[in-house]
Amino acid sequence: MRIIGIDPGSRITGYGIIDSRGPEIGFVACGTIRMVKEADFSRRLFMIFDGLSRIMDKHRPEAAAVEDLFVAHNPRSALKLGQARGAAVVAACRQQIPVFDYTPRKVKQTVAGYGQAEKSQVQEMVKVLLELSALPSSDAADALAVALCHAHQLGSAASFIN
Repeated sequence: MRIIGIDPGSRITGYGIIDSRGPEIGFVACGTIRMVKEADFSRRLFMIFDGLSRIMDKHRPEAAAVEDLFVAHNPRSALKLGQARGAAVVAACRQQIPVFDYTPRKVKQTVAGYGQAEKSQVQEMVKVLLELSALPSSDAADALAVALCHAHQLGSAASFIN
């Protein structure tokens, strides 16, 4: 199964794509969609939708795993993040790709073994689990971690946690 993991953000949205075949996990691609600083918020939402749509057209994932919202201290930031997340979900739904939500705590627990893991710990574990030659950017690593979390939830990658 090909899975796209998405770490939504209103300035940078990370994506990571893996193939999950039984206990085997393979890296396909990862990266970020960076919004133009001068773009108004509506334009940024379109950039997220359009960028992810193009990536999904190219890689044809069968499932989308999206990081769910965390409780933000700033309500305005939480609203923007929710809208960015919505743009990502709509991009997947438009292509009839089922969407699965995972909390940041669940993702960290699954990948790093600790729900309060630091970003650097998640990056390092993603590198190790996917046998990457270099650390992915933090946003791309978070997205790959979400994809790995979904693979684990499916039971197809249970061996990488043990």
